[in-house]
Amino acid sequence: MNGILLKNRWAWAAIGVALLVLVYLLGPVLTPFVIAAALAYLGDPIVIRLQRLRISRTLAVVIVFVTLTLFSLLMLVLLVPPLERQISIFIQNIPDYLLWLQRVLMPWLERLLPNGYTLDAETVKAAFAKHGSQAGGAVPKVLQIMTSSGMTLLAVAGNFVLVPILTFYLMRDWKPFVQRIRELVPQRLLPTADHLAVEFDSVLGGFVRGQLLVMLALAVYYSVALSFCGLKLALLIGVITGLVAFVPYLGFMVGVVLASAAMLVQTQSLTALLPLAVVFTLGQVIESYILTPRLVGDRIGLHPVAVIFAVLAGGQLFGFIGVLIALPAAAVIAVLLRHLRRQWVASELYVKD
Repeated sequence: MNGILLKNRWAWAAIGVALLVLVYLLGPVLTPFVIAAALAYLGDPIVIRLQRLRISRTLAVVIVFVTLTLFSLLMLVLLVPPLERQISIFIQNIPDYLLWLQRVLMPWLERLLPNGYTLDAETVKAAFAKHGSQAGGAVPKVLQIMTSSGMTLLAVAGNFVLVPILTFYLMRDWKPFVQRIRELVPQRLLPTADHLAVEFDSVLGGFVRGQLLVMLALAVYYSVALSFCGLKLALLIGVITGLVAFVPYLGFMVGVVLASAAMLVQTQSLTALLPLAVVFTLGQVIESYILTPRLVGDRIGLHPVAVIFAVLAGGQLFGFIGVLIALPAAAVIAVLLRHLRRQWVASELYVKD
């Protein structure tokens, strides 16, 4: 009997390793499916609420799908033009940033280091000025790079079309899809599997939805607050800070560094950093004591160091697809570890004197 159990465990371990290898090999292909599955998972609770109003599943999915699509298009219309302008400003001001590094930052570093390093920013500035007309817009430059490779353009266009289609069908058939997976679980393991599934859903759903709201709120706050400070790149830095906020403290640190550097180059004054210090201190207080406790709480149950490691490890192992699934996978692993800990504490080996 023990031999059979051992063989089954090795078989499941082999299946797990094979799945990881398959994810690694099919990473680029799986990206639209992972994005669509995440969107379908996020939209499923709204669909269920609409069904309670005696609306059919298909109609509820159509309502949610159309609403999400219109909201996404509205965000693109509102955000892309100002972001494009700010990215263009950043590209055109790169020579000034390099001059600031040479005239302000490098002399300060030379006083700290025995052998100072000098940056020949004048040559770089002349090169940028010579080709400055080519850096007039960020979006056209990106499109030019993309169109240089027909396969890249086709892949992006294919994903752009494929993700909405996959999202619609996954959202419509989410409940039957979950039921089919449940039917594959052995009957003797079904109670444990149902318990873990409920815990998985509570952790993943609460964390992902809450974290997205936190990121959105921080992006809006920093964009507005930094614009009141007179920072020209307020929207760009605010959006970046909000997007990176899914890793604890990383968004705050990235925002501080980018905003401080941009403000110093823009004003050439250290006193201009005082409003930024107030903005980011208040932002950290809002995030730590209001937004995260109310919207996320301690749902994922992972230390910030573990979260950072999960994101870096996911990116290293599986690239962009690894970054997408890093935190959900870490949340699932955390639930499994807590379940194993409960079993260990309740085992005879642990309680035996």
